[in-house]
Amino acid sequence: MIQNHLLLVLSLLFTISMLAILSSKIKISYPIFLVIAGLAISLIPGLPEIRVEPDFVFLIFLPPLLYAAAWNTSWNDFWKYKRPIGLLGFGLVIFTSATVAVVAHWLIPEFPIAYGFLLGGIISPPDAIAASSVLKDLKIPKRVSVILEGESLVNDAASIIVFRFALAAILTQEFHFWRATETFFIVALMGIGIGLAIGYIIYGIHHYFPTTPAIDTSITLISPYVMYIVAEHFHFSGVLAVVTGGLFLGFRSQDYFGYESRLQAEGLWETLIFLLNGFVFILIGLQLPAIVRGMDGYSIGTATGYAILISLLIIIIRLAWVFPAAHIPRMLIKRIRDTEPRPPDSGVFLIGWAGMRGIVSLAAALSIPLLLKEGTPFPHRNLILFVSFVVILITLVVQGLSLKTVIRLLKIESNEQESGRKNALVMRVQMAEAVLSYLDTNYAGEIAGNEAYKRVRDRYERMIETSKKRIRGEEPEDDTNTFLPQYRQMLVELVKIRRLLIRQFRYKNEFEEELIKERERELDLEEARLST
Repeated sequence: MIQNHLLLVLSLLFTISMLAILSSKIKISYPIFLVIAGLAISLIPGLPEIRVEPDFVFLIFLPPLLYAAAWNTSWNDFWKYKRPIGLLGFGLVIFTSATVAVVAHWLIPEFPIAYGFLLGGIISPPDAIAASSVLKDLKIPKRVSVILEGESLVNDAASIIVFRFALAAILTQEFHFWRATETFFIVALMGIGIGLAIGYIIYGIHHYFPTTPAIDTSITLISPYVMYIVAEHFHFSGVLAVVTGGLFLGFRSQDYFGYESRLQAEGLWETLIFLLNGFVFILIGLQLPAIVRGMDGYSIGTATGYAILISLLIIIIRLAWVFPAAHIPRMLIKRIRDTEPRPPDSGVFLIGWAGMRGIVSLAAALSIPLLLKEGTPFPHRNLILFVSFVVILITLVVQGLSLKTVIRLLKIESNEQESGRKNALVMRVQMAEAVLSYLDTNYAGEIAGNEAYKRVRDRYERMIETSKKRIRGEEPEDDTNTFLPQYRQMLVELVKIRRLLIRQFRYKNEFEEELIKERERELDLEEARLST
């Protein structure tokens, strides 16, 4: 009954929230912790079996998660590192799929090469959700994080195309390499085109029509589903459509979003992504019983051996790929040597080690049909499912948990914090100088005759002077590290004092509720500004 399903979903959402609290206490990234917890929960006797429809995962979960990741990715950074992102997101996916196909065909008895490509297409892409969630709390160089997150945005499209070609070859018993290659590029390019086209339409709606913050936020929720469904309807890449549209609209968002729309959308999306992420990762762990029960024809020990060997294989393939991909273009192209610094081997290794698989791999494996066209059971389906599950578990849990240790052992440090501070000060100076220029041009009379206008001008003059001193290193260290945090804390405390007074107004019914809510919103915005 629908009530039972609803109760199960609500129970899972509540469990996710509680487990996320626990993961923050024990300082483990919550995606990793949720997979482990889901695995443990699945072993509880009497627990109802939770089955996931692959189409449900692809349609409900994937578009908003990819869209949010693309929206928050800097287009300038993405384009700056397009070469390593492309080599990983497309080149490595195809190379991994081919290598897994050959090794699985050799390793597993009576396992045809087409099934090897099917398995390779499933387990070749690192996961965008896993990468952004696990790396979020780690201090790593910006170049590394941009490449990893950019790669995981585009590699899903390549892997799903490989998977679908392999599945079609198995079902139809025929495969044409050149036709498949041509179709690959058409599917990818048309997916990008559809994403851009829909992105332009949505941009026009936001920019030229009288929308409200609620309407703007609603459109952001609908957009990824429209992009994905339209592209998939015409048999093009829905993943690339969503990623392209998300990158475009995120880059142009400042042109059409006011502060109210931005605050409302950010709050809603932060909650939605947390719940969807949590649901995705706990579902990975909960799938184990159904997968194990379907292991007809293979012992658990034998299947586990295959899965561990293939997991080690894809880890080795990635590590073997990243070093030549980082250095060979520099050796061959002088322009790269002249314009780009040599990437440190520690950062290259970190990129190689951070290849965590996730929900896209599991959903692709679950989407393998139960029967062939003639009605016979799909050969090796359960083995492919089990191997995919173990690969996800090993890469996400083992590699994810070891990332902090790897960063410490390799002595990887982000030296961008100091330059980031200086850039922030330079930006502040330029903005304040623009304000002073505008005030002197448009309000010279008011500044000369009105104390309030003069105080505003004096404030920006002090801001420029203080920032320039810090850029030159003349400002005392205590001023930055001691005074500013204490001063900001004092302002936060003053906000809390006013909140207490508003609470009294509400209890005593001294003012209208609408007026009280207006003052509360002002305090919310002020506290948000102070907190950042």
